Amino acid sequence: MVSNKKQKSMANINTKKGVIAILTGGGDVPGLNPAIRAVTIRANREGFQVIGLRRGWAGITEVIRDSKADNSNNYQMLTDDIVNRAGRTGGTFLHTSRTRPSHMAKKDVPDHLKDTYNADMNDLTPEVIKNLEWLGVDYLIPIGGDDTLSYGVHLYRQGVKVIAIPKTMDNDVPGTDYCIGFSTCVSRTIQMINTLRTSAGSHERLMVLEVFGRYAGFTAMLPTMAGAANRCVIPEYEFEIERLAELLIDDRNHNPSKYSIVLVSEGAMFKGGEMIFAGSERDAYGHAKLGGIGDLVSEKLKELSPTYNNGKTINVINQKLGYMVRGGDPDALDSIVPMAYGNLALDLILKGMHGRIVVLKNGRYDNVPIDVVTSSKKVVKVSEHYNTDRLRPYYHSFEMKPFLLMASDN
Repeated sequence: MVSNKKQKSMANINTKKGVIAILTGGGDVPGLNPAIRAVTIRANREGFQVIGLRRGWAGITEVIRDSKADNSNNYQMLTDDIVNRAGRTGGTFLHTSRTRPSHMAKKDVPDHLKDTYNADMNDLTPEVIKNLEWLGVDYLIPIGGDDTLSYGVHLYRQGVKVIAIPKTMDNDVPGTDYCIGFSTCVSRTIQMINTLRTSAGSHERLMVLEVFGRYAGFTAMLPTMAGAANRCVIPEYEFEIERLAELLIDDRNHNPSKYSIVLVSEGAMFKGGEMIFAGSERDAYGHAKLGGIGDLVSEKLKELSPTYNNGKTINVINQKLGYMVRGGDPDALDSIVPMAYGNLALDLILKGMHGRIVVLKNGRYDNVPIDVVTSSKKVVKVSEHYNTDRLRPYYHSFEMKPFLLMASDN
């Protein structure tokens, strides 16, 4: 930690080997609760005490350093009984947020800190560090995507002992081939496509499904590779809507059931265009909410359809899969990988190591320096994986490829 000075008595925490704090930040995904369970069960057995920090980085930011204060909304002690109840379920029982303590707007500063932090934008990192010290935290384990973990990198550089666990449906955290939540997202996407294709076939339509993926198109690529869709458009390549219309209508006309399907990443862009946003409001990490590219693609496909269909209009089924792919229980991979990641984090702690992120690389578990989160970007390598003429993945050179084909090293 930042200081050797311990003030555990203030928080009424009794420890053996030390204290491990764990939090979940950013979007919810299936697999978070299994990861929390894995960390807690192993840590308790090894003689540590585990604190669950609530609501991502918000809980530790809002702690009141007074033993008489009610901090139940900010952290809780984790036991085997608590995590066993939640460990097989989706979401995160610790709750989550997109709080960024280093960039906190005046209106979001906790009430008891408003006199000290009253600028339009404030860095509450000094309070976070003091709160961790007050709780007696020896190691901090954040579970999140590149936004959540980027603040973990910031704390590590300030002297906090951080071990990160990668989580995001988009599978775009650098340094790892796999992020918690990705497998369930792909499984749900395929399942829902197969549910919806009966309607598309019954009405002989084109079907446009918008999926998550702000900067990386993995959640569109893998289901398409698995045969769930005919085409996909991804953030890494600006596409021509006319070419997409031509391909989809040809797919439809060669399908005995007379329909075709395209997956559209939420961050996909028309050639020469920009990302489509649902509004102007931005989160603490500067991201505006995406949404609407699927609507525009659907509208344009219907408009262009007579050009490639002998003058006849083809109607379009337009569906945004959204939160349906991140809800519910984890699948097999998102039950097994979080268990392994949690135990990997404890392995590092037992070795006295920190400043690492646990990863899967080329089918094997490992760990790499946490700085990789902020020093690189993980996106689909278009030249290797995406056929820009056919607007779909390449289907060749699978020998010796990673398990999920598109690895972290691009």
